[in-house]
Amino acid sequence: MRDYCIRTATPDDLDGARSVMLDTVYRDFGTGYVPRWHRDIIDLDSFYLAPDRHTLLVAVDERDGTVAATAALDSRGPAHPPNPRDLAERYPSGETAQLRRVYTRADHRRQGLARLLVGELLDFASADGGYRAVYLHTDPAVPGAEAFWRSLGKVVHDEREEPGGGQGIVHFEVPLP
Repeated sequence: MRDYCIRTATPDDLDGARSVMLDTVYRDFGTGYVPRWHRDIIDLDSFYLAPDRHTLLVAVDERDGTVAATAALDSRGPAHPPNPRDLAERYPSGETAQLRRVYTRADHRRQGLARLLVGELLDFASADGGYRAVYLHTDPAVPGAEAFWRSLGKVVHDEREEPGGGQGIVHFEVPLP
């Protein structure tokens, strides 16, 4: 197994983190960069480094210093639309820690990086003291994503069960430590 350093991102990590994120939305999601969904990727500093209650973590491959994985947390609950109204009401901004951008480069997967990063995010949310819930959503078409999140939390809404399948997104709550 390779050695990785899990840490809070610094301004020097942002280009590497952005690269991991953009590679994910292009290669794994197949959507490419969509500003209404991904604008935080372009401005990581304003979304995750500057606000006190937000964070961006990176896993850095110690062999070459490259960012291998990312994970972020912010205090914005799920917006309606596009998310179902009941979720926006259940997980309001300010009280909800939303996990975002938990992405690992393909050649670094199966090393436990996502699980380590999420554990650090949960500790961050717990230490904040103001979050009452941890929420995230995932696209189950991404290989391994749904099974990973099911191992950490509980499904609170599966859009595939709606008439017409909604957007096909699965929404989760992960317990605070």
